[in-house]
Amino acid sequence: QHEQAREGLGHEVVGVGVGAAGFVSADRRTVKFAANLAWRQHPLADELERLTGLPVIIENDANAAGWAEYRFGAATEASHMLMATVGTGLGGAIVLDGQLVRGSGGFAGEVAHMIAVPDGQWCGCGRRGCLEQYTAGTAMVRTAKSRASAGDPLLGPLVQAAGGDREEIDGPLITRLAQQGDPGSRELIAEIGAWLGMGMASIASLLDPEIIVVGGGVAAAGDLLLDPARETYAKDLTARSHRELAPFVVASMGNRAGIVGAADLAR
Repeated sequence: QHEQAREGLGHEVVGVGVGAAGFVSADRRTVKFAANLAWRQHPLADELERLTGLPVIIENDANAAGWAEYRFGAATEASHMLMATVGTGLGGAIVLDGQLVRGSGGFAGEVAHMIAVPDGQWCGCGRRGCLEQYTAGTAMVRTAKSRASAGDPLLGPLVQAAGGDREEIDGPLITRLAQQGDPGSRELIAEIGAWLGMGMASIASLLDPEIIVVGGGVAAAGDLLLDPARETYAKDLTARSHRELAPFVVASMGNRAGIVGAADLAR
C-alpha cells in the first residue's frame, strides 16, 4: 500500500510527519500521554514505520499547526509567535527566534493545562481548573447546556435552533447563530474569548510574542471571539502601557495546518 501511495503522489516520498493530540517525547517517537485519547507511552512512530516502510516523526498536533502558520500562514512576518487552537480542546504552540519551542521533554506549549481556576472544573488531564476547561469549545457547549437547563431566556433561540433539545447544542450551532446576530450565542463565544485573552496575557508576560494566532473550529467566529480576547488581553497584560500589544489574528491555513506543519517538520 505504501508503494502505491508513493507512486500516486508523483513525488519521491522521504518520510512521514504526524500531528498527534498529546504530549510527544523529545525524540518525536512516542506519545507519552494524551488527555483525551487512550495513549500512554504509545510507540506511534514505530507502529507507523512498520506500516509505511518510511521514517516517521511525531509532533504534537498544535505544534504542527503552529509551525505551519509560522512558516506559511498568518505569522510569516514574525520571529516570535504564540498560537492557540480553540476547538474541542485547547492547543498551543510557541515559536521564539524562529525555533519551535518543545522543551526538555517535548512537553512545552501546553497552554491548555495552565491552571486558570484553582479547584475548578475537572480536566481530562486529571487536574482541576485547567484553562482548557474555560476556553475550549466543549466549555462553551457545557455552559450553554447548563444555562438552557436553568431556563435562561437569552438562550431560547439557541434551544429552538437545536430542535428544542438542549442536548443537541454544539459548537458549530452556537457559532452559526452568533454570526446571525443571536445575543445569547454571542455572549457564549465572548465568554470563552475573555478567558482566552486572560490566558494569553499570562503567557505573554513570560514570552513577549510579536503575534498571537488563533486557530481551531471556534476561530470561525472571527472577531466575535477575538475582540473579547483582545480586550481582556490588553487589560491583563503586565506593563501594558509601556509595550506593543501583540495583535490577535485568525489562523489562515484552516484544517490543513496540522498536515502541512507535520510534513514540513518531517522534511
